[in-house]
Amino acid sequence: MKKMYIVLSDGHVFEGKSFGAYGESLGELVFTTGMVGYIETLTDPSYYGQIVMHTFPLIGNYGMIKKDMESASSVVKGYVVREWCQKPSNFRSEGDIDSFLKENNIVGVYDVDTREITKIIRENGVMNAYLTPDPSLIDKSLLNNYVIRDAVKSVSTQETAVYSAEKQNYKVALIDYGAKMNIIRELNLRGCTVYCLPYNTSAQEILDLNVDGIMLSNGPGDPTENVKPIEELKKLLGKKPIFGICLGHQLMALAAGGKTEKLKYGHRGANQPVKRLSDGRVFITSQNHGYAVIGDSIDKSIGRVSYINANDGTCEGVIYPEINAYTVQFHPEVCSGPLDTKFLFDTFISMMGGNK
Repeated sequence: MKKMYIVLSDGHVFEGKSFGAYGESLGELVFTTGMVGYIETLTDPSYYGQIVMHTFPLIGNYGMIKKDMESASSVVKGYVVREWCQKPSNFRSEGDIDSFLKENNIVGVYDVDTREITKIIRENGVMNAYLTPDPSLIDKSLLNNYVIRDAVKSVSTQETAVYSAEKQNYKVALIDYGAKMNIIRELNLRGCTVYCLPYNTSAQEILDLNVDGIMLSNGPGDPTENVKPIEELKKLLGKKPIFGICLGHQLMALAAGGKTEKLKYGHRGANQPVKRLSDGRVFITSQNHGYAVIGDSIDKSIGRVSYINANDGTCEGVIYPEINAYTVQFHPEVCSGPLDTKFLFDTFISMMGGNK
């Protein structure tokens, strides 16, 4: 088996072995703590520009399953695991993870101490990394200066797509900043025909669709990079019920005059505790984000923080009663993790008029 190396921007070098595509790759190295859900992780557009590392030691044991994918392909810059299962066993399996990585030209590294690398990131924060067969040949200036750019533009749909509900009660505009397919599935299940729109769709074009509500999707990158989408979102405030998830939560806060910040190493995994401030109840949630809304920046005349992360106190949700909108940082639509917060989709239905 060919050797592969992980070169971190702080100077650490780890020797491993190659799987997936063979070659070099540069990206921002992040870790995720989910024990299951590697298919959803690999196909989540929110990981654009990033090298994904799993803390769970064995990945690939139930193979690859197309129906569980959150998008048609993968946009991760690289993939790092402790061990990958070469002979998956599951009645739904349609292939193995090594073949999937090769098909999507994703460089993979295994047989490295992922625990040690995770400790480094937790202490120093997310950092850039090179995956390479020869660490002596890397361009250190590229490694140090790598920045994820045009993330939303790179993953958003290029044209409007319509996903019809079996029995339509509502029409929902889903602004695609990097949307996961299960957002559409959850809306369809509740009688919503979904118009999946490019990230740069104008406010007037959205209003012309005469939808009952607007959904702001998850997505990758620095939320402040999306200057024009934020300006269009400002024009939609108060016009229709709005529900935002992850990046949609951050963009909504920016449109309403709030601010965001980059976290030291982010929240990624299916075991993040979130506290609802109205009654103190804690939910276990799935998350994938490197930025957060600054709770104190929310204009209290139109919004208030509704959820916080139980580990670090960061903002996990905002409710905007004056403009009939609410947003959450976590993922209520998640397939592979806890289902505790799917009721938020029902809340959105109620905002549009309730069950018909």
